[in-house]
Amino acid sequence: MRTIHPILGRRRNFGIYLAGWVPVAALLVYLVVSTKQVGWFEACVVILALCAVYQFVCLSAWYSCRFAPVEKTSLSRIWLTHLAAAVVLSFVWMELARGLTYALSQTSSFAGLYERFSTELPLVFGAGILLYLLSVASHYVVLAVAASHEAEARALETSVLARDAELKALKAQINPHFLFNSLNSISALTSIDPSRAREMCLLLADFLRTTLKLGEQVQIPLSEELGLLERFLAIEKVRFGARLNTEMKIEENAMRCLVPTLLLQPLVENAVGHGIAKLTDGGIVKLTAANHSGRLAIVVENSMDPDAPHSRKGGVGLRNVQERLEARYGKEASLRATADEDVFRVNLTMPAEVEERP
Repeated sequence: MRTIHPILGRRRNFGIYLAGWVPVAALLVYLVVSTKQVGWFEACVVILALCAVYQFVCLSAWYSCRFAPVEKTSLSRIWLTHLAAAVVLSFVWMELARGLTYALSQTSSFAGLYERFSTELPLVFGAGILLYLLSVASHYVVLAVAASHEAEARALETSVLARDAELKALKAQINPHFLFNSLNSISALTSIDPSRAREMCLLLADFLRTTLKLGEQVQIPLSEELGLLERFLAIEKVRFGARLNTEMKIEENAMRCLVPTLLLQPLVENAVGHGIAKLTDGGIVKLTAANHSGRLAIVVENSMDPDAPHSRKGGVGLRNVQERLEARYGKEASLRATADEDVFRVNLTMPAEVEERP
């Protein structure tokens, strides 16, 4: 809970608070004058001086409210605490009015004011109690609003931390899955073509080294993501040779858009492993990206055997990508996978967050 006074701590709030006392002073002047014991000029001088002091006295209610919070204090104790404070402070305020009028009555301009204002002292006392209790109520409202804002901030922080933890966990699934497949391929090539197996090991090391450089980055520009894909495809081309062809059509305005790190790698890995690998003559993996009206649209498609069972809609790669999109963007992002004769296609859409230029 904040300890700085919400009114004294901010100049704007303090100005509004002082302005709020103007109608209070005007009402008190009217009530005093209405008894016909004190004139307008005399009432204005006395009441304005009293209000100038009491407006700061009422600010002390902030500390008594913090001392007796509503959620931790019984109602009887709250009433007793603040009512006692109101009576004491109002009595002091009334005595201040008595002393002020006595001092003024010693001058020719305010002759007899002490006697005439004496009948108004009960009004001053009652107004003091009411004004202090109103101040107490106002400060409790301020405390409640501040507590609500702090609770919302904590809830938001907790939500962000939970989302980040989920994203890191999902991201952590990617490299082991890919590494397992790559090591299987290297193992198979070792006995068939040792030179290609060695080349694949070097490319795999370069790919993993590049991913490690990304550190804890949650998002990277699409251009960097494409650089990772090029390293990945270089590894797969060692494995599949001429059977694997690639084509990329990336619009210039999409290159700087931010995407979750390693978002596309599982999709391209699926395209190669579930599509190209099952075709005797191989096929093509196409990647397109465009930024239109604040939305980044990415399409990954690959050749496939139309007679092969479509097993990817519930696969690890697609599920991982979909969960990462939901964790990062919520309902603002979507993933749709479709199979159309001899082409498998994955459509991604998400908000186009553009990288800030240095």
